[in-house]
Amino acid sequence: MKGFSKNVALAGGMVLWVAAISSSCRKPGETVKSDLIEAGYQLTADDWFRASRENDVAALKKFVAGGFAADTKQNNGDSALHAAAAGGAKGTAEFLLNKGLAVDLRGESDRTPLMAAVMANQAEMVKWLLRQGADPNLKDKDGFKPLMLAVRDGSSGAVVELAPYDRQDLDPALLLAALLGRVEVIDSLTNYGASVYSRMDDGRTPLMIAAENGFPEAVKLLLEIGSSRYATDPEGLTAADLATAAGHPEIAALISRDPPPEELALESPVEIAAALEAEVDHALAKSVAAPGAVSESNPPHPTDVATPRAVSIPIDGEVLSRPVADSPSPGAVAMKTDSTASSAGEPFAMPPLVMRHYREREIPVSVRSVQGDTATLKIAGARPREIKVRAGDTIPGSNLSIVRVQRRIEDSKVNPGTNTEISVVQLRDLTTGTNREWIANFPSNAHDPVALVEDGSTGKRYVASPGQKFKGGDGTEYLISDVRPNQMVIQEVATGAVRTIPLRGPRG
Repeated sequence: MKGFSKNVALAGGMVLWVAAISSSCRKPGETVKSDLIEAGYQLTADDWFRASRENDVAALKKFVAGGFAADTKQNNGDSALHAAAAGGAKGTAEFLLNKGLAVDLRGESDRTPLMAAVMANQAEMVKWLLRQGADPNLKDKDGFKPLMLAVRDGSSGAVVELAPYDRQDLDPALLLAALLGRVEVIDSLTNYGASVYSRMDDGRTPLMIAAENGFPEAVKLLLEIGSSRYATDPEGLTAADLATAAGHPEIAALISRDPPPEELALESPVEIAAALEAEVDHALAKSVAAPGAVSESNPPHPTDVATPRAVSIPIDGEVLSRPVADSPSPGAVAMKTDSTASSAGEPFAMPPLVMRHYREREIPVSVRSVQGDTATLKIAGARPREIKVRAGDTIPGSNLSIVRVQRRIEDSKVNPGTNTEISVVQLRDLTTGTNREWIANFPSNAHDPVALVEDGSTGKRYVASPGQKFKGGDGTEYLISDVRPNQMVIQEVATGAVRTIPLRGPRG
């Protein structure tokens, strides 16, 4: 028995020794295949892309060790980096970038990995790729940039990440979101600077587009964030008119209503400031309260958690924080407008202003015509009606008193340099004491266009309107040349140099 046991032991040792020799003699490729099989993969293209998508960096290393080409593409032209992007796999994406794959490598339909992440609604991956230098301004073969793909597919998380990188397309993106009824996307875009006052080439606003295409939730949101229910297209049609014509009476009913007294009023500067503050703070509060609104990719804005601030004051005559050399205001772009100025078009330092909000409010009353001392006005509402007024009359349902009715000759706004006769109604709000002039065939507004701007250094907010002046901490004087729905134009008084400050929205 002793000899038998000894022989068994020797035989077992021989088996282990033979196995070891066999393993050491195995070719490297066979070892890789064996290791991959143990990990659940075959050395095939399909499994290469699966490992990339599933963030299996260890497997990719084995593939490469076995001679697999990192730049292998699928039949549709996508690379493993596209697969990693669509799967939100940062680990394998980083591995592939280190292996020499370009971050903007083109794949199916000329789409980049960033576009693949957008279409898969991988917001964190979108953020990561942007930090790796992915270009948000490239287009696929259909002409879509990443932001437009995100809007098209309703990827609101990706919209949040892309909006600060593609500000020139925020308004077109909002118009597309309205066309598709993307409520969350509309909310995100307007929080980052898209303007509800933007228009298509045919004159339609986002509200008109959403109403005409039958999206009640989008209509409700657009009304909530300041869209004018009284704005008209070049043919004089309102959003309610377009909804009715398109067969959406329920949406027309949402929009069309008789104006309450507060809409038949001219606002004072204090009321304008309070309204701007309320609209911005409401947007911030809503974005923070929304499920998943605050995350690593979408941290709270500094003003989200700020203590209540005093109502903003007019910027006119104010002195803002001292500018920092070579630190232009956020988003500012130098532009040349006066070739006679010695330094026109040259960059200049100014306080770091941020445009948070734009506001204009149309009164639901329009001047139709003036005959002698009598004006014909149209009051919008569920049942529009016309009234005739003269000096001393009050518009029904309001505290708006007619001061003067006249026709006069002035330079044409449509054809500058040409005199034209216009119909004018001057009126006064008996409650606020505010005076205003309305002209036939132009919107009747409650106030001039205004912007809520923020000093980026102090966080202090101001109300700005065309013609106002302010100073930097170094005494340099600036003029607000224009306030538009998507930007402000600031001029350095001494040199004539000009900068534009884009609308960045409450969170931009």
